[in-house]
Amino acid sequence: MSDATGPQGPDAPRGGSARAAHDEADRPLLPVATAAGSWAAVRTELGRAPGCAVGTLALGVLASALSLVAPWALGRLVDVVAAEQAPAGADVGRAGDVVPVLVVLVLGALGAGVATGLSAAAVSRLGARVLAGLRERVVDRVLRLPPAVVDRVGAGDVLARVGDDVGVVTRSVTAVVPQVVASALTVVLTVAALTAVDWRMGLAGVVCLPVHAAALRWYLPRSGPLHARQRTAQGARSQALLGSLRGAGTVRALRVERAHVAEVEARSGRARDLAVAVFRQFTQFSSAVNVAEAVGVVALLVTGFALVRGDVLTVGEVTTAVLLFLQLFGPLGMLLTSFGEVQAAGASLARLAGVALMPLPPAAQAPAPPADAGVRVEGVVHHYDGGPPVLRGVDLVLAPGERVAVVGASGAGKTTLASLVAGELEPAGGRVLLGGADVRELDDARRRDAVVLVSQDVHVFSGPLGDDVALAAPPHLVGAELDAAVRRALDVVGALPWVDALPEGVATPVGEGGHALTPDQAQALALARLVLADPAVAVLDEATAEAGSAGARGLERAADAATAGRTTLVVAHRLTQALSADRVVVMADGQVVEEGRHADLVAAGGRYAALWHAWSGTEGRSGSAAPGA
Repeated sequence: MSDATGPQGPDAPRGGSARAAHDEADRPLLPVATAAGSWAAVRTELGRAPGCAVGTLALGVLASALSLVAPWALGRLVDVVAAEQAPAGADVGRAGDVVPVLVVLVLGALGAGVATGLSAAAVSRLGARVLAGLRERVVDRVLRLPPAVVDRVGAGDVLARVGDDVGVVTRSVTAVVPQVVASALTVVLTVAALTAVDWRMGLAGVVCLPVHAAALRWYLPRSGPLHARQRTAQGARSQALLGSLRGAGTVRALRVERAHVAEVEARSGRARDLAVAVFRQFTQFSSAVNVAEAVGVVALLVTGFALVRGDVLTVGEVTTAVLLFLQLFGPLGMLLTSFGEVQAAGASLARLAGVALMPLPPAAQAPAPPADAGVRVEGVVHHYDGGPPVLRGVDLVLAPGERVAVVGASGAGKTTLASLVAGELEPAGGRVLLGGADVRELDDARRRDAVVLVSQDVHVFSGPLGDDVALAAPPHLVGAELDAAVRRALDVVGALPWVDALPEGVATPVGEGGHALTPDQAQALALARLVLADPAVAVLDEATAEAGSAGARGLERAADAATAGRTTLVVAHRLTQALSADRVVVMADGQVVEEGRHADLVAAGGRYAALWHAWSGTEGRSGSAAPGA
């Protein structure tokens, strides 16, 4: 529920949305795993289902072994037919072997077909399981990353990984990996069978390997980095496009559309050129593979002819050897020509594994709960990405149950202070204490129990409205008790009447594809979540800013009701929120410059008085009354 931030943080000096949109494309990207790291991530997922992995391997070996039956049977059939046509007394074979050989041929073909299908399904299922586990780890890491890290790298790179990269790996898992696994097993077993026919035929069959090796030696060092550059270029293209779209309004207002379109075109052109280079490289590699196959066939035929002439092998045995080698064309070609897709999937897998292997934030060292609902900010300093200080030695104390409003001009440091109190950011210096406990030392559960942040950017999740509110419920609330608690929370913030008026009441689908909520209704749901979570400390960061003037007063009343009895820090969008606070804190240039009750600050004639008079239009009159709005 934290509010959106720019590349340098919500309170950092800004040069306009257009510059921020341009900077979006130049943010650092999330890490990319090495090959060893990628395999480590895959092995971890395979280790979670060892039985499935072993069964999949056994099915693949069985399918590859059965595929060798047909070449053996056909070679045997040649010898049987030759025996039937040979002169009487020639020791060539026995005519009665034809029917058994045909039976073996048919059964072998059927068995190979069934086993191949089962093996492909098993590999796809195992791959999908591995990918699902990896994807869950990626999402888990992103959700657990400090918000400052996600803000720094930008949404474009994150979306490219959980979107484009997952799509590439998914297509590979479902279409390429089963064939690659089956092909690899078939190649190994076929080469062994070819050697078993005669070692010289085995040597002749591997004559093609130097050509294959030369082609791979040329292709692999070039294709891997090229695919990695292609994926990086695609991620950079997403960053540029997303950055321009985010700042579209300001881009149009400043009439810099051409510059942003040119940036998107340049990055798109880079991604296109790399895609063409990948295809050209793959075409050259495929030509070398065809040459290798031709060399292998010629070597086998010449060697087989010599061995038959020397009565070392029969024509049927040479036929078996040649058929085995010809059978290698498909799987060996699949292995070699799929390197492009495998490399692309590997590059995407490395990007996913890079996120999955990111270290989680350190575990809390002191999980003891805060002693009370007091808040103490001591000498806090903060800046974003090495930029200028946003907060400069801020000291602030909130007594348990006290309501404090923070006001000031844009960029004064208000949102940063709110994020630090809520534990969304870690201060660069100083510390924030909740009930005497350092926020940085509280684990997630303790921090959620202690403090909840509600910002102006509220997400409405797809599904029943009641489920949306229930996301914040404590674990012990279930069933009818949870339903009753959700209704009570909605009632506290004054949302129950309009919720009951919806077509299906609390069960009405909302969010994407559901009933559309107004901004103030969506904010009311966020406040109801706050009531249901029941924290000791509430932080409202301009939580009523999205409501229009007509709904602002009602939403402010809802916010007052939701935070009643709680220690509350309010970043005030409307100064009526300051009017109802126990104390007002005025910030400027990252420092607290005034502090006191509303009436006292107005009477003092300082910064707050100027803000109040400008906002309320009460200059020259009593400043203690709220404006009529």
